[in-house]
Amino acid sequence: MKTEYWKIDPYAPLEPQLADAASVLAHGGLVAFPTETVYGLGADATDAAAASRIYAAKGRPSDNPLIVHIAHPADAGRYAVTGELYERLSSAFMPGPLTVVMPRRGCIPLSVTGGLDSVGIRCPENRIARTLICLAGVPVAAPSANLSGRPSPTSARHVRADLDGKIDGILDGGDCTVGLESTVVKLCGDRVTVLRPGAVTPEMLREVCPHVTLDAGVTEKLPEGVAPQAPGMKYRHYAPRARVVLIRDAGHGDFDRRAVLFLEQRLREEPAVGILCFDEYGPYLHGKNVMTFGKKQDDAEHARRLFDCLRRFDETDAPEIYAVAGAPDGLGLALYNRMLKAAGYTVLDL
Repeated sequence: MKTEYWKIDPYAPLEPQLADAASVLAHGGLVAFPTETVYGLGADATDAAAASRIYAAKGRPSDNPLIVHIAHPADAGRYAVTGELYERLSSAFMPGPLTVVMPRRGCIPLSVTGGLDSVGIRCPENRIARTLICLAGVPVAAPSANLSGRPSPTSARHVRADLDGKIDGILDGGDCTVGLESTVVKLCGDRVTVLRPGAVTPEMLREVCPHVTLDAGVTEKLPEGVAPQAPGMKYRHYAPRARVVLIRDAGHGDFDRRAVLFLEQRLREEPAVGILCFDEYGPYLHGKNVMTFGKKQDDAEHARRLFDCLRRFDETDAPEIYAVAGAPDGLGLALYNRMLKAAGYTVLDL
């Protein structure tokens, strides 16, 4: 298959640039497109056959649900059973990096929802994404535009590396501004359960709804046989080819000093080992596969750079990668969740 490539000119009108991609979506094809979080691999969410093509292109397990993207928050009622709590959340956080899981309507096939009677609805903030959905005239089911299990794509370059020749087209709208997938929440009465953390943090959600809890799958591995309620809950995700070990603070104080000493020792034992750490560690760690992804307190920068760094390790000879985790609060919770899954739950407590 030849994959079309459309480079978006941010200074030119969008509609003419998106017309061909929108037509592909409207006729059952697959198009990768940018959002503020990561690039999505889109298909008509009302077309069961188109949704099946997403799973085939990615090599994605069929019980891993897809998120349905809409152009306007008010459109959610066409595809899901909404309510007052959805209205509050959408008013506060949409368009934006929030997905709300609600009972699906019959127009959304089970092949989109992984066999579940619920569906995740999201209205992205990215202008290219919303305009594309409007022009296509259909809701767009879209997981991240990468091969299943690989680090999510935050640039069109990442998408081409994974899916060139497997999908109909790629829209290049530049780098994503958030860098981590959307927060996914499930509603039950007046309660919100976070299934996947993201840029809309639990602290932000509690300003709108006081009853917010975290699903155990955010920080723990789901038991075998349990169906995931949202993308990213069950399977190994976000992983480079080398084995990843997550370094975590066991709470005994002076974590940064102990982490640097440990990493220095690993470099002496294996000079090619991969290290992903804060900028402050960089001057002390002299290895060819050492990468930093921002200052320790800058979670937003970590989020923007995490997946690109994980992909860049595939261009090295690192036999394994040690990644340093920050505090799992605020946006740091989403970072911790992604790094934990990239490591396949392999954790070293210092």
